[in-house]
Amino acid sequence: MNQQTRSTLATAILDGVEKLVIDAEAETKPIEVDPFRRRLFELFVSADGGGYLDEEAAVDLTADGLCRELAKRWNLADATRDSMQRQAKMSPENLGRMRLLWSVMRLWMEWAYAWERWEEFHSQPSTDVADE
Repeated sequence: MNQQTRSTLATAILDGVEKLVIDAEAETKPIEVDPFRRRLFELFVSADGGGYLDEEAAVDLTADGLCRELAKRWNLADATRDSMQRQAKMSPENLGRMRLLWSVMRLWMEWAYAWERWEEFHSQPSTDVADE
């Protein structure tokens, strides 16, 4: 896969996660339920297939990298900084996006952890306790 294709795929994944969050927000439904969870997992699998689940990848789509990119798109760092400087609450819209982003990150991290450990639990033949 050439660099242009990799960059296009990474952008498509980011755009897909952003759209998913916006859709969940519009429907006032949590990311953790289908169809959102299923769609997010499909994007996670695409990120893995593109080699983006490594911090050293050309495009970092680990949970932290994904969060950083979406927070940039939504200006959440500026909103948080402004809120702290004013010692006031964040706007409901920004707070809602932040919560949804945390949910995305949590799921993404859980899947990455399970994905990394898959072989550890599936490569060895199972031993039946009854055979002992």
